[in-house]
Amino acid sequence: MSALRAGIDRVARSTGAAEVPARAYAFTGLLVVLAVVATIGGLLWPAFLREGDPLPPAARFGIACGLMALAQLASLRLRIGSGRLSVTWGEAGLIIGLYAAPSGWLPAATFAGTFAAWLLMSVFAKLRTPLEVVFIAASQTVAVAGAVTVACLLADPIGAPLTPHLAAALILGALTYLLVGALLAVLFLRLVHGVPVFATLVRALNDKLLMFIGNVVVGLAVVAMVHSDPAWLFLLPPALWLLQQTYGQRLRAADERRAWEEFAGATSALKKLDEDEVATAGVAGALRLLVAERVDLDVVRMDGGWRRYYGDADGGSGATDVDERPATEGDDSTLVRELTVRGQLVGQIRVALPRPTLPSARDEFALRSFGDTLAVALHDAVTHRAWSLLQERSSYDAVHDAPTGLLNRAAVVAQGDAALRKLGRDHPIALLVVDINRFRAVNDTLGHAAGDELLAATATRMNTLTGPGELLGRLGGDQFALLIAGPERMTTSRALDRADEMVDAVAATTEVQGISLAVEASAGVVVVAAGGANMGELLRRADIALRQAKEGGGGNTACYDPSRDESSTDQLTLLSELREALEAEDQLVLALQPAVDLTTGAPTGVEALIRWRHPRRGILKPGDFVRAAEDSDLLGAFTLYVIDRALRVAADVAAHDMDVPIAVNLSAHNLLDQHLPAAVAELLRQHNVGPDRLVFEITETVVMSDQEVIDEVLAGLRSMGIRIALDDFGTGYSSLAFLERVPVDEVKVDRSFVMRMAESPQAAAIVRFTINLGQELGLRVVAEGVETAAQRAALENLGCAAAQGYHFFKPMPADKIVAVLSQLTDSARAKVFPLRADGSA
Repeated sequence: MSALRAGIDRVARSTGAAEVPARAYAFTGLLVVLAVVATIGGLLWPAFLREGDPLPPAARFGIACGLMALAQLASLRLRIGSGRLSVTWGEAGLIIGLYAAPSGWLPAATFAGTFAAWLLMSVFAKLRTPLEVVFIAASQTVAVAGAVTVACLLADPIGAPLTPHLAAALILGALTYLLVGALLAVLFLRLVHGVPVFATLVRALNDKLLMFIGNVVVGLAVVAMVHSDPAWLFLLPPALWLLQQTYGQRLRAADERRAWEEFAGATSALKKLDEDEVATAGVAGALRLLVAERVDLDVVRMDGGWRRYYGDADGGSGATDVDERPATEGDDSTLVRELTVRGQLVGQIRVALPRPTLPSARDEFALRSFGDTLAVALHDAVTHRAWSLLQERSSYDAVHDAPTGLLNRAAVVAQGDAALRKLGRDHPIALLVVDINRFRAVNDTLGHAAGDELLAATATRMNTLTGPGELLGRLGGDQFALLIAGPERMTTSRALDRADEMVDAVAATTEVQGISLAVEASAGVVVVAAGGANMGELLRRADIALRQAKEGGGGNTACYDPSRDESSTDQLTLLSELREALEAEDQLVLALQPAVDLTTGAPTGVEALIRWRHPRRGILKPGDFVRAAEDSDLLGAFTLYVIDRALRVAADVAAHDMDVPIAVNLSAHNLLDQHLPAAVAELLRQHNVGPDRLVFEITETVVMSDQEVIDEVLAGLRSMGIRIALDDFGTGYSSLAFLERVPVDEVKVDRSFVMRMAESPQAAAIVRFTINLGQELGLRVVAEGVETAAQRAALENLGCAAAQGYHFFKPMPADKIVAVLSQLTDSARAKVFPLRADGSA
């Protein structure tokens, strides 16, 4: 090996000749000057040939040239790390040359032989540029000149018998050749790449050590054989062949080890979740792994465009957006690979090798393996980025109203309840509900866009009148709410003054689509102690006050009057009747709605929905009475009642050998009951039903409650084997944040998105993202509210596992569910065709 050529190979791999820094040209020029001086000086130095020498001087010079050229031609060239390692028989050629020709001729012979050998290889194999050929020849000449000087200070090697003294001189000459060549290579690398001199020199010498010893032994053996009997040389070719194979095997092993180290380092650097960091690491890894001149990594953006990350061997790097899809083909020295994950295109990588290097089979294998790892890392990073963006957008949209930017009703309720809990129970607070009178006429006359513009202007005016610590939001339609729950104590008189101020601001003339509108507004006010009611009840009372303001004729504002609240006594009556219904056997009944597999049609689950056969009011749906139960002490008994009835159905289904779980809805208040897991376990025991046949559906509103207690209750339920499903995904406070905090088994796409898939790209995007997210997280995805065959087909094409809705079944009585599930199961089995013994259908 020549350490000098190791450096040149590294330079050739990482940069073209035109890109070599000026200081490298200067260093090459200096070496050429030194080589010319050494060549001329050596030729002018007196040459002493022994008397009776049978070979003429020209023949001996030719032999020396041939030896140095042959040593270069028989080199081993293997890539290691960021360059290629050229291993030659230079030391052996030097020792034999010192014996065969006058020492002074060797620099000239080295320059001529080395230049001719590398020029020949470059012409036929396109290994080097002219500049590189000159550099190699000059470097070798300087190294040989130093070796000749050291050897001749100790002995005159030409034609002399091999004695210990002569052997020592030849070995020291070879060692000088090695050290000078290695030092020149490292200095060149320092000038071009800024590598550390000492560490690089140590590595070059370590790689060379074994072959250096072999070269010296071969050189001394040849000298001894030629001097005693040249016939011995016929035994040399097999030995040289074995040495060449041994050197090659050792270097290939080291090459493979370093290649795997590079691959491990490059792939390890991809363990990130940020797309920019993964792409940058991918470009850097490909540069190192394939020793490339330039790497372009094109990544598919979320909007369907492309973003290009690039890097080159000189350290340049960056990123830019590109308009068109990159070409899928490259030239002879360029490798191109598309990056896909499960058939989905995530990007493309282009690796340009330094000319005239052609890609090898190993290069293609390395890019294929690294590209597959990079594709997965990019896919994960892009998915995480989409998840993060959607989480941010979902979190914002979940609590804000689109036309006005104010808090929406759910956020007003949640944040209002949280604010009330921070105050003392006796601290007076006020809630104002402001309504734009005859707002519907604006929509009907000027259109909904004008209505949204009026709402935005109203929100801006009300926001300017909102003080620190006060909560302003839009309840829906043309109603706005202002919660005054600050540290300052509120009175009814002051609350009415604030309401008048808000009404006057809303009623001011507003320009909408070039038309000046003068609208009127009304406000309902309720003033209570912070511990007297929750936000739901406060909004109900404020709405009653608003109705009183519109009907009273005594102004545009009114304060809540309990004597005119018929619902307050009705609410108490409803709870009393619900308590009686829990003790009866025929009032609270289950309505069951199956979910089916979209591929096979087999039943995948049944959702239990409660109905109240009220003796006076008729059939009541959950929305008519469940909220009242949640705000009372009846919630625990009511929930266990529903679970008990659901487990009766589950036991009946299990008795018919059908593995179909029953789902029951739980509220956030249920999950605050630490005794719930034990009660559920007892019901499972009573009905002899396995926990895997029970699913609890929860919504992300639980994140607004006591997390510690809820996490403990959920952990208890999951430890029993009960599955958890996230209901109404995407409509609550923060669905993605909920998925990160609470482990669930199933995600249910809310019906509002499914029903609007056809006409709303946003709804379709949310459905598609939810399905992909569920697949990524290993969750089962069920679509709710499927009403048409088109919706079913769209969901099936998106890879949704199951669905439920009126398209399949309406909620049905419990006594019919077993028959329906049996029919679905039998129908699904009929679609499976058994294989014959020969494997055909």
